[in-house]
Amino acid sequence: MNREDFPMLAQDIVYFDNGATTLKPKCVIDKTVEYYSEYGASSHRGDYDIAYKVDQEYEGARDKVRNFIHAKYLEEIIFTAGSTESLNLIASGFFKKLLEPGDEVLITKSEHASNVLPWFSLANTNGIKIGYIPLDDNHYVTLDNVKKSVTPNTKVISLAYITNVIGDIRPIKEIVEFAHQNNIFVVVDAAQSIGHIKTDVQDLDVDFMAFSAHKMCGPTGVGVLYGKKELLEEVEPFILGGGMNESFDNEHEVYYKELPTRLEAGTPNIAGVIALGSAIDYLESIGLDNIAMYEKDLRKYLVDRLLTIPHIDIINIESDSGIVSFNITDIFSQDVAYYLNKYNICVRAGNHCAKILKKEVGVHNTIRVSLYFYNTVEEVDMLVELLLDKDKILKEML
Repeated sequence: MNREDFPMLAQDIVYFDNGATTLKPKCVIDKTVEYYSEYGASSHRGDYDIAYKVDQEYEGARDKVRNFIHAKYLEEIIFTAGSTESLNLIASGFFKKLLEPGDEVLITKSEHASNVLPWFSLANTNGIKIGYIPLDDNHYVTLDNVKKSVTPNTKVISLAYITNVIGDIRPIKEIVEFAHQNNIFVVVDAAQSIGHIKTDVQDLDVDFMAFSAHKMCGPTGVGVLYGKKELLEEVEPFILGGGMNESFDNEHEVYYKELPTRLEAGTPNIAGVIALGSAIDYLESIGLDNIAMYEKDLRKYLVDRLLTIPHIDIINIESDSGIVSFNITDIFSQDVAYYLNKYNICVRAGNHCAKILKKEVGVHNTIRVSLYFYNTVEEVDMLVELLLDKDKILKEML
């Protein structure tokens, strides 16, 4: 689907590492070049024509993000360097001053490091407790297990919408409804979901959400923090400097600007933000529902074929996302990745920044194939054919 839009695919490669980053369509690349070539001034700084053009494009991208996730206000869209910075800003700028010793944050052992380490840091600085929602037999999160995990001390539930190894799609709306009935905040890491399934933050009623542009056909170095306006008003900026201040005459008279500028200090990744707007236009032209349906069908085809190979163990057979994690018996996952690379097939191998998941699934490392709409049945067939003969893999590794 739409393969002709991606210059990278003109090379002789099969790209199955979309969970790490997606390829960029030509319209996104062109938009980046357009900024640097035609109106490459700073944003919110100049009083001349090309500076006005920058501001139009930059704030236009903010409005596209707002519409894309159905946020209520423009001020609820904060541009960051990515999901990692967004999640750190939430933890340090909002919850650090709110949470007290003994308060509990619930996560799971299948979360990405970016949704684990900021909470670990608060545990060390604020004395909060980290609780883990148990995973079911498929390593999924269920509403029942969330309910069983909540205690009177639970103040925050922080979960990925789709996890980057198991690939399960969490019942976020139902979790949020239960959490809010118990005065619990919900933070959603949408890095793996944002470019794959429709997201409506008002319908989900999430308090905060983070995602990255580069996992949705956009550029690297750009992300979004969404938060309900009344909550973002309480976030303390942890980066201070140009652009975000109204005035400062001395250390006692410092005044910050209103949202969203207050949380966007310094010169941002202007080209990246503008190109993110182009990525949104592109994804909407295809349709998120079409993308989700295509991925689901292609994943089923891949899993069905892998299940016929006796030396392959699939970790997440039933997942509804485009992520398939597996191992080959008695062969180290990264050795398999190196073998596939000889045939120009790109997969991910390792623990995928989910280092505490090994305690749940019983394996330290996996091979991960993460599909996107530009992958094909023919590419899946190429992969499977190369995995059929275990002796061939072992021989070519030597």
